[in-house]
Amino acid sequence: MLLTESTTDASLLQVSPHSRAMSQSFENLLDDATFGLITRFSQDPVTTTLGGFSRVTNYLFDALRGPDTELLQQRPVGEVADLLNEAIPGLDINQQEEPGFEVITRIDLGVRPMVRRREPVGAEEWNTNMDPEGRMRNISHLKQTIFKGGLCHVLRKEGWKFLLGYFPWESTQEERSRLTRRKTDEYFRMKLQWKSVSEEQEKHNSMFRDHRSLIEKDVNRTDRTNTFYEGPDNPGLILLHDVLMTYCMYDFDLGYVQGMSDLLSPILYVMENEVDAFWCFVSFMDQMHQNFEEQMQGMKTQLIQLSSLLRLLDLSFWNYLGAQDSGHLYFCFRWLLIRFKRELSFPDVLRLWEVMWTGLPCQNFHLLVCCAILDSEKHQIMEEQYGFNEILKLINELPMKLDITAILNKAEAICLQLKSCKDLPNSVVEILGFNSTDTESSSQSEDTERMDRPDSPEPSTPSDDQQDLVSDYSPSGDNRHLRDAARDVYKLAYIS
Repeated sequence: MLLTESTTDASLLQVSPHSRAMSQSFENLLDDATFGLITRFSQDPVTTTLGGFSRVTNYLFDALRGPDTELLQQRPVGEVADLLNEAIPGLDINQQEEPGFEVITRIDLGVRPMVRRREPVGAEEWNTNMDPEGRMRNISHLKQTIFKGGLCHVLRKEGWKFLLGYFPWESTQEERSRLTRRKTDEYFRMKLQWKSVSEEQEKHNSMFRDHRSLIEKDVNRTDRTNTFYEGPDNPGLILLHDVLMTYCMYDFDLGYVQGMSDLLSPILYVMENEVDAFWCFVSFMDQMHQNFEEQMQGMKTQLIQLSSLLRLLDLSFWNYLGAQDSGHLYFCFRWLLIRFKRELSFPDVLRLWEVMWTGLPCQNFHLLVCCAILDSEKHQIMEEQYGFNEILKLINELPMKLDITAILNKAEAICLQLKSCKDLPNSVVEILGFNSTDTESSSQSEDTERMDRPDSPEPSTPSDDQQDLVSDYSPSGDNRHLRDAARDVYKLAYIS
């Protein structure tokens, strides 16, 4: 593409060689019926101009790649939707594009620092942070050490109860014992409710039948290679089934949705006790609830937020994905839905989850984990000039190949890099919670605040932020909303 001064008017530039696509793009700029350019220009000329020219950015981006590079052809939206639905069973893509955009300027993020992990917190270190009555001390420091290294396995049964909010950090051993007794009674009362449903009652309760059927189906295919769940008639499978059925009694509105068995499995494996596993699962679901609600607003929000972060961190890569019809990031859907449960080995899942449960070093740290994984794969994607199909194939082949230590190091480094930048967009500041005093200050407040009711832990408030979808997720029945997960997720314009 060549720009030359017009021979008839020095204030004009001529674009050559002429192409139909370029002409159509500029015609679109003046199509007031479609874009409302003229009307909006009078109200906000700067934003309207940038938004309009974003319509031709993809064309210019491809043209400037050089004459030796084959120009990328934009796939029809319908074809993209069909290919995604094929690669990610259960996902139904809304084929109607949204015209939204956001004005972006390039920001110098500075140097990304080097960070290191440490060894897991051991029993001796844990016990030194507990007073004679069993209260945890130096909570902020303890969370920091858990974030940097996790917990040794023998501590997880106790430590996860604190990290998930089942046990208040400031409770004494006696208070925790009373809490456990009360929660045990409460659990078995709820369990008795579904256990006592007669066959006649079940015939007249389609929702109960559907939940039971779906749970039985999922339990039989959840982590069956793990020794805790392998083999026929495994006691672990019975516990997994019973806890999920009891959760349906606890949360009638949500009931059971496919994917929840993946979230419970590691917790039950660690707790080895259905009561403790249930209440820890309740706390985890408080955080994940919006992922599974019928509107799945949490999933939509997280995909948009992830796009905002990736766009800030690497605009050229973000533009490249967009040019390959992959800018929607739907291939990250499963990562977000069940927190990388099927992307990592079982021990790595345990480590990642306990690190994320500390709430450090920022809110929505799991989005930075996504960015770290994509950052590690971007060179292969861009250097090999992967297209839509190749990108999907690469992401689908990542499970069990990821290095959790490297990923956590990179995600933390990205967080520190962004935190040190003074010119972050407000949207990014809000996504990562940098507008609050500091993530650690909230932890320190726990050191000084005493729970008024130590026997009644407060559940975590679900965040507004929150292909096989999961390879065997069914798009039918009560989980139909899983296939609608990406509906109405806005496609953002590419503005370089």
